Formats: sequence, structure tokens, C-alpha cells
Amino acid sequence: MRNPQKTFFFSMLGALALGAASLTPAAAADKWPSKPITYVVPFAPGGATDILGRTYSQSLSETLGVPVVVENKPGTGGSLGSAYASRAKPDGYTLVGGTISSHAINVSIYPSIGYDPVTSFSPIILTGTLPNVLVVRADSDIKSVADLIAKARAKKEGLTYGSSGVGSSQHLAGALFAGTIGAQMLHVPYKGSSPSLQALVAGDIDMLFDNITSAVPLIEGGQLRALAVTSSTAADALPGVKPLKELGLKDYEVVSWQAVFAPAGTPKPIVDQLYKSMHAALQKPAVQERLKNLGMTVSGAGPDELGAFQKAEVAKWAEVTRKANIKLN
Repeated sequence: MRNPQKTFFFSMLGALALGAASLTPAAAADKWPSKPITYVVPFAPGGATDILGRTYSQSLSETLGVPVVVENKPGTGGSLGSAYASRAKPDGYTLVGGTISSHAINVSIYPSIGYDPVTSFSPIILTGTLPNVLVVRADSDIKSVADLIAKARAKKEGLTYGSSGVGSSQHLAGALFAGTIGAQMLHVPYKGSSPSLQALVAGDIDMLFDNITSAVPLIEGGQLRALAVTSSTAADALPGVKPLKELGLKDYEVVSWQAVFAPAGTPKPIVDQLYKSMHAALQKPAVQERLKNLGMTVSGAGPDELGAFQKAEVAKWAEVTRKANIKLN
């Protein structure tokens, strides 16, 4: 014979458990944050992603009332740290600074990166975009984009262009340019932006698509000539230099970008709160000045806009890498 008291007791336990389970996401969001947040930077200290991570860290600590600790996990073009972040519990206590490499390009050039750049993450905010600039030596006989295109098409073995490494935005900017103008061009990868710039100044390569932050000092110093920027509009750092879109390549656009993501499944109320806090940080004059000094155009686009933008970027670079046959083992 069943014990009525025991049956009632277990029924109540079941009801309480169901109720707790149904309220868990909301309750977790209501109590969040109650402990330190880890902000993963999937690159080495000192770069743009690291600077942004530390900028957000300081601002979020102030607005959310808990420490935000930056953790650098470099490797595989940003994929190592991104894979680490993707496996974290989706509770709002792990964030990752994502870039065009880690969250758009790498999935098409590496055999395995350990995550899906779209489905493994919840988008939070698009911090901003950073164009590359097309440069040649100051004493080069290439005076314009039209000169460059003519010479690239006429030279049987093609012009040489450098980059900061295989699969970098600089590399793909060059590959897209070659495909757009219908010319064969030889890619020469270097271990970073600085060595590639030095090679151009020394005359080892013909041209370079480089990060605007790194190239501007050499342009202003008279060692390099800027022919165009890769964004759809002129860059504040080089106001007199036109975009390639305005110089005959109407479908050409390449911008490096910086964004913030959380592991997929992070509750929407937490994502919304993070977006609100980060968007507020981007409105601070000191932060805007810091990003301007990096050559960045501030965006502040939210989760939905970032998600749509990222999907388009993944598809775009998958096509570019396929056509250029760019793969890494």
C-alpha cells in the first residue's frame, strides 16, 4: 500500500525541481554577474584585439561591479583562444574578442579549428572596422591604381605582394585584388606586418596591402606611397586616399574587424546587458580617441547586425580562399 505522505513529499520535490529548471535561465540572468568575468584575447598582448579587450575590461568592471580579467591565448590566427572560449559554460562569465581571422577566415583555410565561427558563439557587439591600405615604395614607377592594374596584367609572371602571413586579411586582400582585376600575382608571406613593410621599403616586393595603423607612419615619413584604401569610404587616418571602390573596382571591399562574442547559448538577457555596457563604453571620448589612434572606425552594431555581418563575411572569404586555393595544413 502506498504511503500518502511519502507520495506527497516526492510529488512536491518533483514540482519544485521542474519549477527550478524552468526558471534557471531567468534566475541566472537576474543574479548575473556575481563573480569575475574572463575576457579571452586569442592573440598575443599588444595588438589591437588585446588593446580593445583591456579597454572593455576596465569599462565593464566599472559598470558591472565585478572584475573582468583579460586572458591571452594566442595561436593559429586566433583560433586556439576562440576554441577555448567556445567550450566554456554559456553563463556570461566567458567572453572572447573575435576578429575577421578567428571568426570568418580561418574556418576556410585550416583543416580543423575546433569550433564553428557562427554556431559556436552568441554575437554581442561589432566594435569597429579597420581598412587595409594599398602601398608601394615612394620611388616606385607605379603612381596610381590604374598604373598598378596595367602593370599587373602586362607582367607575365605577375607582380609580388607581401602580407603578414598566410590567411591574414592582408593576404586575402591581395588575393581578392588579383582575382578582381584578372591578373596573376605572387604572394610573399612574412612573419608579421613589420617584416613585410621592411621588405617593401627594401624593394623585395612590389606592393603590399597592410594594416592602416602600421603603414601610416611610413606613408607620412615619405617611404611609402598610398594608392588606395580597401574600405568602402575614405579612412580618417588617410583622408586624401580614395577607396578602391571609387577607383574602378566597384565590388572590392576588405575591412578587418573587431567584435565580441560569448559561447553559444548564453542567455539573451545577459547578452543584452553586455551589449548595453559595451556600447556605452564606445561612447566615452577617451575610448573613441584610443580607437581613432588605432585607425579604427567605431561601429557599435548589436547582436543581430553582427550575426548577419559575420555570416556574410564567412561566405565571402570561403569563396575567395576557394578561388585562390588557399589552404593551410
